Amino acid sequence: MAANEMLRIENLHAWYGESHVLHGVNMSVNEGEVVSLLGRNGAGRTTTMRAIVGLTGARKGSIRIRGQEVVKMPPHRVARLGVGYCPEERGIFASLSAEENLMLPPAIAQGGMSVAEIYDMFPNLKERAASPGTRLSGGEQQMLAVARILRTGARLLLLDEISEGLAPVIVQKLAETIRTLKAKGYTIVLVEQNFRFAAPLADRFYVMEHGKIVREFAQHELQANKEMLQEYLGV
Repeated sequence: MAANEMLRIENLHAWYGESHVLHGVNMSVNEGEVVSLLGRNGAGRTTTMRAIVGLTGARKGSIRIRGQEVVKMPPHRVARLGVGYCPEERGIFASLSAEENLMLPPAIAQGGMSVAEIYDMFPNLKERAASPGTRLSGGEQQMLAVARILRTGARLLLLDEISEGLAPVIVQKLAETIRTLKAKGYTIVLVEQNFRFAAPLADRFYVMEHGKIVREFAQHELQANKEMLQEYLGV
């Protein structure tokens, strides 16, 4: 394992019941990196994220976080290794205020952001602190979903489709947030359908198809891979 390797996945297979979704995924993420998983819907990107934190059915292969094998660990133990997962469905508690949602997650490691730091990063949430979850806009809900995992002390952030369906001004704000978090040393794995959002943010890209990684390239190789991306993603 490289000295600064945060995550390594080797020959990962995963199932939902009888459905075999991941077919030998191999990838690695270094500490402080932003890595984007690209692919069409159904390629296995979200399942890879869920498999890392133990939310699929059966898993086979190897998932190591800071060198520690987690493939047989339950989700609560994986989280305590400093992993934060922001799912596509956001999971905001409708009956709680924005601030109550923010206060809900437990601390899993030292160094979680304070509420004041969160409000500095997301001024909209400060303005809407007393608003019920149902009254928040889609963009505010997405900010809150990201903010909640920052409260926990997690340093490896798994962000699933955080720009989906949001206004361009909110997408721009989320991009700024990712740049800020990268500057603070967080490690981020992005699943994104919005390639224009992910392209300038990621250090490296993995392309998935049919439950496997089919290509890997770095940010500086982006231009050279435009034709391949057109083939796999239609971008």
